[in-house]
Amino acid sequence: MSEKKGKGKLIIVSGFSGTGKGTMISKLMERHPGKYAFSVSATTRKPRPGEEEGKDYFFVDHDRFEEMIAGDELLEHTSFSGNYYGTPAGPINKLLAEGQNIILDIEVTGMHQVTYRRSDTLTAFIVPPSEEELIRRLTGRGTESREQIVRRLTRATEEAAFAHEYACIIKNGDLEQSVDELEAYIETEKQDPRLHAENLRLTEDISNKLKRYISKEI
Repeated sequence: MSEKKGKGKLIIVSGFSGTGKGTMISKLMERHPGKYAFSVSATTRKPRPGEEEGKDYFFVDHDRFEEMIAGDELLEHTSFSGNYYGTPAGPINKLLAEGQNIILDIEVTGMHQVTYRRSDTLTAFIVPPSEEELIRRLTGRGTESREQIVRRLTRATEEAAFAHEYACIIKNGDLEQSVDELEAYIETEKQDPRLHAENLRLTEDISNKLKRYISKEI
């Protein structure tokens, strides 16, 4: 029997780069085949090795992306490191009307745009268990320069300032537990206020420690 009933839910998952939010989303979708769909964004960034058109991103040029902005074809959009990123609105609205739950993996700027348009959007912010773990995850990729890592950490401290605007904040230390918490939030549309406050304090602590780390690296 299908788990989908009625109008679908739109869920935004944001968080520091390197927190494993993409893995959390994938695990949630594996648990419930057909219940969730992952939104595919459009971008002007060049494809990375292994990325597929229409699966990882819709890859478009700058002119086409700006046409999409002008034509109000995007639910949200932003720019980072010289490239545009955005969520096409048409497919999202169609799937929600059909009862499909849609997950958006976007940053704070996008969250503001989407929640302005759709006040019923669910929002979750993912943080690592510590700043040491976040740095380890980013440096462990081995695909980014020191400058790129510092830039991502700097962006993380900027995004952390808005974590309090998210209805749910999850510490991703243990993957299964973190996915349990995300799933519970989506089902009930609320998080225990004490847990929210605890994870918000953790976010602020990590942000402050990252700022000290960055100041030594720059």
